[in-house]
Amino acid sequence: MRKAVLASIAITTLAVVAGAASIAAASPAAEPATVTSRTLSLDVHFSPFSPLHLNPHPDPQTGFGSGDEITFHDLLFSHGSQAGDEGGSCVIVDGSQLLANCTEVIRLQQGTITAQFLNAPPPRKQLAVTGGTGLYRNAGGEGTLVESGNGTGTLTLHLLGLSHP
Repeated sequence: MRKAVLASIAITTLAVVAGAASIAAASPAAEPATVTSRTLSLDVHFSPFSPLHLNPHPDPQTGFGSGDEITFHDLLFSHGSQAGDEGGSCVIVDGSQLLANCTEVIRLQQGTITAQFLNAPPPRKQLAVTGGTGLYRNAGGEGTLVESGNGTGTLTLHLLGLSHP
């Protein structure tokens, strides 16, 4: 009986060691990526926003209620040339203040950047950069969107953690 227990322990130990060795052999060490930061400054040409009125009892002053939605698709420019676009949606959380929770995707030549922000009437909004794709796949950071009041504005993104292949 004692030999059977020892044999069982030995077999289990060999299986664990063999499994660990095969996992180590199967996953090569990741090469360190070069991580950088960057500030992007873009001019924005705002599209007319598209409201979706879902709340049957909107605020009488603003015409919006909690749960109403707004969608947008804006064009982004750098040095006079179109650099990309941004699209997103906002859900009204307080109709009396026109306060909305917004998410967006910024599409640029080297990838996309995702962001979230709490939107209130113009002109300045603070964005949290939540990720991205391509060059921006590891990005985080923050940004500022400023509306000029004439259908244009500026978007400044301070990005951290950009990866270069």
